[in-house]
Amino acid sequence: MIDTSTWKEFRVGTLFDVSRPSSRSSQNYDEGDMPFVASGNFNNGVTAYLQPKDDNDYDEGGCITVSAVDGYAFYQKDKFLGRGGAGSSIMMLRNDNLNELNGKYICTLIRKACNDWEYSNMGNKDKLADTMIWLPITSTGEPDWQYMEDYMKAVMEESEKSLENLRKTDDTKHLIDMSGWKRFHLYDDCMFGIDMGTKMDKAKMKEIHPSVNFVGRANANNGITTCVDKIDDIEPYPSGYMTLSLGGEYLGSCFIQPKPFYTSQNVIVLIPNDNMTDNVKRFIATMIFKESRSKYKAFVDELNRHIKTDFSIPLPITSTGEPDWQYMEDYMQRIMDKSEQIISDLQIGA
Repeated sequence: MIDTSTWKEFRVGTLFDVSRPSSRSSQNYDEGDMPFVASGNFNNGVTAYLQPKDDNDYDEGGCITVSAVDGYAFYQKDKFLGRGGAGSSIMMLRNDNLNELNGKYICTLIRKACNDWEYSNMGNKDKLADTMIWLPITSTGEPDWQYMEDYMKAVMEESEKSLENLRKTDDTKHLIDMSGWKRFHLYDDCMFGIDMGTKMDKAKMKEIHPSVNFVGRANANNGITTCVDKIDDIEPYPSGYMTLSLGGEYLGSCFIQPKPFYTSQNVIVLIPNDNMTDNVKRFIATMIFKESRSKYKAFVDELNRHIKTDFSIPLPITSTGEPDWQYMEDYMQRIMDKSEQIISDLQIGA
């Protein structure tokens, strides 16, 4: 059990700026590509994909959204349309130290602290701000954001290891039957557009006003090796796209990118042709890595000449022969739920 004896209790309103979105109802929007986040306890709170009314009609990502109905919390990585107004509209938590990993850690603690919220006892800004949560701290008594990030990163690495071993999640330790799976090329219509990247030289990049991640052939920190200045005539790739190292020591390293980015030589960009959840992307990234390391060899037979021709990965399929996105989503979500339960079961303040 993790020793929480040195942890400290914090008031949510002290740690975060607590706010609500502008007044919005999904009924007043047309269908589009931006997620509409409302009170709920599944699918990251996303209930629809809608079209903003103008260029300023959205909420910035990089925050936690909390359901007033049941206290369920999710980290929102990208721009979204939040259900605003009174009643059961969501609430948003912002802090400059927040990122996807420590954000998910915080979400679990908020869900536990607000688990008595319901329709007859809904939350609001004041109740959320006054909610207390226990967190690990640094030597100066501040929240240890890095500890939380590292903890969740370890959880994700364990989940990828679990997937790579292709074990069932029911602890029976029997191999998953892949006999009914089907191979897909990354360039198939149901998969990705393949872009060869910006092919930049890290040594020639400036770091005076860094604002864009630089992704190289690395297997740590999502392949991000530094942060560089934006180049005026070269638009960075947006967050949510995936990168894949075609060669070198870390051949096959594949990651979802959390922020806008440029790439080095020999790193390509995978652009989903349709909406893919992060869980599905993680499943695919692990299968790409497994395939790359088992059938190709750094400096001898790398992915460069295969990626747009014969490189393929096995995926579960539906009865119609299409990728079974729901299977992939559910598999990864079970792993995430298990990790969140571990956090929830901590004897906070013991």
